Amino acid sequence: MRLVDSHCHLDVDAFDSDRPDVIDRARHAGVTRQIVPAIDAAGWPGLRDLCASNPGLYPAYGLHPMFLDQHRPAHLVELHDWVGRERPIAIGECGLDFFVPGLDPDAQARIFDAQLLLADEFDLPLIVHARRAVDAVIAAIRRVRGIRGVVHSFSGSSQQAAQLFDLGFLIGLGGPVTYERANRLRALARTVPLDHLLLETDAPDQPDSGHRGQRNEPARIVNVLQAIAGLRDMDPADLARATTENAERLFRLPAF
Repeated sequence: MRLVDSHCHLDVDAFDSDRPDVIDRARHAGVTRQIVPAIDAAGWPGLRDLCASNPGLYPAYGLHPMFLDQHRPAHLVELHDWVGRERPIAIGECGLDFFVPGLDPDAQARIFDAQLLLADEFDLPLIVHARRAVDAVIAAIRRVRGIRGVVHSFSGSSQQAAQLFDLGFLIGLGGPVTYERANRLRALARTVPLDHLLLETDAPDQPDSGHRGQRNEPARIVNVLQAIAGLRDMDPADLARATTENAERLFRLPAF
């Protein structure tokens, strides 16, 4: 099976001690490609170098809402120049987070809206973070029609998911779907149209239920695959093929 981890922060310091081994384990598990989204401007150069030196890793550049205190107005100008010069696979990670206390929603919205326009200008997909903010994210996307992307680690309702599908967006599911008490998420995993689904790990975060409390890594996307295939009563190989094709289509990945 060939798998794409559509969301993995392989550049962060949690992997500094064994990053080559993590990449090797992922490849042995069938993870042929990984999308690696940025979180702040300071990380863009290191992310670029990591992906340039490791075939199968593809960068996305953006400003993550949870790191709001690190973002400056000049970073949006720099992001425009960086995207134009580096031609990444996507814009992100970007979005809205209404869960973490102290994150100014208006400031978040300004930065997110600018990245939506950037995606439109450069015809790139978006990698969107939406925690306790799915309705607000949908409203923002509606203001820039014609863009595309994925809401990663989706935790909204089936009705919200349907609205995103109508807007040309996919949803990403990862480790949380493996937890038996995640009833709503598991129900969604059973019914989401197959052509709107991506697999992800969000490593080093959101480990699957078998690795609760541990650092996550991209090789464990196989556990996500198996959990969703079981919920849908389908062959894991068929699910792998479909979600890989979805990632190739959305991100316009080079042929493997």
